[in-house]
Parts: sequence; C-alpha cells; structure tokens
Amino acid sequence: MSIFHSPTSSDQEPRGLQRRQLLATAATLGIAPWLLSACASQTASIANGADDAAMRRLTAGQRRKLGTLEVFPVGLGCQWRPGATPGVVADSYSSTFDRPAAVRLIQRAVDLGVNFIDTAEVYGPFLSEEIVGEALQGIRNKIVLETKFGMDLDQKTGKRLGGLNSRPEHIKQVVEAQLRRLRTDRIDVLVQHRVDPAVPIEDVAGAVKDLIAEGKVLHFGLSEPGVQTIRRAHAVQPLTVIQNEYSMLWRGPEAQVLPVCEELSIGFVCWSPLAMGFLTGSVKADSRFASTPVMDFRAVVPRFAPEALPANMALVQVVRDWAERKNATPAQLALAWLLAQKPWIVPIPGTTNMAHMEENLGAAAISFTADELRQLNAAVAAVNIQGARLPPAVMLMSGVEAPLKR
Repeated sequence: MSIFHSPTSSDQEPRGLQRRQLLATAATLGIAPWLLSACASQTASIANGADDAAMRRLTAGQRRKLGTLEVFPVGLGCQWRPGATPGVVADSYSSTFDRPAAVRLIQRAVDLGVNFIDTAEVYGPFLSEEIVGEALQGIRNKIVLETKFGMDLDQKTGKRLGGLNSRPEHIKQVVEAQLRRLRTDRIDVLVQHRVDPAVPIEDVAGAVKDLIAEGKVLHFGLSEPGVQTIRRAHAVQPLTVIQNEYSMLWRGPEAQVLPVCEELSIGFVCWSPLAMGFLTGSVKADSRFASTPVMDFRAVVPRFAPEALPANMALVQVVRDWAERKNATPAQLALAWLLAQKPWIVPIPGTTNMAHMEENLGAAAISFTADELRQLNAAVAAVNIQGARLPPAVMLMSGVEAPLKR
C-alpha cells in the first residue's frame, strides 16, 4: 500500500503532479475536488478526480473479474497501525490521521463505487480490521471484503509471537476472531498472507475449504506464494486471487506468476501498486525516511536507499512524461498502466488522504492504444532499477514453496 506526500509546487512541474498538489490543497482547505476541474471536459474531469456524478457513472459502468467476483478496477487497501500518540492511526510510510477519518475514507470510497476492500489481521495488529468493520456497518453488502491470515499472533492480545502460523486449527480460530472484528457473517476472500514453510498447502487449502462449506468464507487466495504452491492449493480449493507486489517499479510477477494466473483463471491483486508512493512523484533523489518515533518502512527498503534513489528517479520521469501526455496525474498513470497489463488485474492503493483516494479512482478512465502501451512498456523496461524491493528478512517470505504433504 502507498501513501502520498505532495512535493513543493513549481512552474516547471508537470501538470499531472500539480494536479495532485491541488487535490491535497483542496482536502486541507475543505474544498470539493470537483471544483478544481469544473472547466474540464467530462473525460478529463473523471480522470482528474471530478464531480461525484461523473465518478459514479464511471464506477457503475466498469467491472473486472477476480475469478468469479466482479469488482471496480481500483480497490482500496486498508493497512494501518496505532500512531505514536493515542487516537492517531498511522500507515507504514509516515502518514497519519485519526480513526474517524479512516472510517470516513472507507465510506466515501464505497459511496463513490469502490467495492473491493482489502485488509489483514496483522495490520495493527487487528486495528485495520476493526476500522473496516466499523466503516462497513450498513453498507457491508455493497462490497467484496478481503482479509488475510497467516502471521503468528495471540488472538486475544495481538502480540506477535514470531514467524508464521497456518496450522488448520489456527486458521479457523483466526477467522472466528476476524468475523467479530469485521462485524460480518462472512469473509468474501480469505488470503494466506505468506506461505508457511512448516504446513503443507494442501492442509491450508483444506481448512479454507471447510470454512467455505460452513459459509464463513466465500473465496480463497494466496499472497506472494511459490508457483508450484499455487498449483497445489488450486487443486484442493480453487483460488480466486493471487496477491503480490506489482508496479512499474517491480515487475517480477510477469515472469511466472501472471502466466499461471492466466492459465488457471485466477485474478491478480497488486499490493503497493504505487511503489510506496515512489510513482506519485512524492519521493525525491535526496529523500530520507524516518526511523523514529514511528518507522517509515521505506527506511529499510534497499530501493529507497540513498545510493539507489538517484538512479531510480529515471522511472519517475517516465511516469511524469506519460501522465502529462495522458492528461492524468502520475498516480493515475501508474495505476492505469497496471490495469492495461491484464483485464483481471486489480490494484489496491492505500492512502490516508481523501482527495488522493478519489484521484486514484480516475485511473479507470485512462486507456492506451496498443502502440502507446508498447511505447510505455519499453520506456519502463529501459530503466535499470537499483536496490531490492524489500528488506532481506521480508524477501525470505516471498516465493516460498510449501512443504509436501506426507
């Protein structure tokens, strides 16, 4: 998930980036975002975060499939934790708001037509699920709700016990607690957050299959799994989604995971589709990230290290250039690029900023000709990204193959 910090405006900055700054200013001053584009055409207005009626027409008219589920092309990721002071809710990238604002953000997204909400038990822990559950009261049936299990947490206190835990009995305990926090009678998509190297995936899939039979879960998914684990899980309980990191900055899924998803008719959900804010233009070559009082996750991500950022800024320029060309913001351009890769891909950008959430939805109004997409793909591929996508300890949990069942 991503968070956006608007940079200082200048006359030389591209129109799309200035647009993002205007949206942030509008949110700060309490101005409706549509006022900023009142003179634009309807198409440009939608792409630039326009009036509610135009946005609702867009969201009502567009759906893409994740397995058998039909969702708006852009979802909402809800990944929050307690801030440094009571009542404050923080994300992983130095942005904060309060709990009522988080509830309003979710409700506003649903009001505009977003119908795919993602969260997880470990986000908080528990806090994000509690906020989502509160926000969805009275509107639960309008959305596809996705949450995740698999981290080893004390189900009463939320204390991290270390490592992973996908033992079948634990999964079922987790789901009972999630249903209470989410204030619902079913989880639309239950995703294993990371493959447990100690539990055969057949056992995990079997436990989820039991929960589906009970009506407590409707669909099954995996996050960052090994390719053979996808096949083995799918053979026991058909998968609806694979959720991996995917963006212009990290295209790893294209090699093996996306082909398997296409073969098996599994939808693909992109976490960090805006590369932790990098693709919005909010990160500069000399940006540095806080480690206290609440750590910005990018402080430990190699591709955001001081020695890597200057080289990686070439990709930001590609995004800016194309955003200007398509009359969009950089964030919208980056999301639209993902949507153009496959018709069954859904990004789930996260934000603490209402105007940015509204802006992100406008990505669904942007399209590319075949020639434009070839040009853009070539420009993205030409940038040699420096630094690993995640810290070593986190990378070790990606692409893991579950042990064979004996």
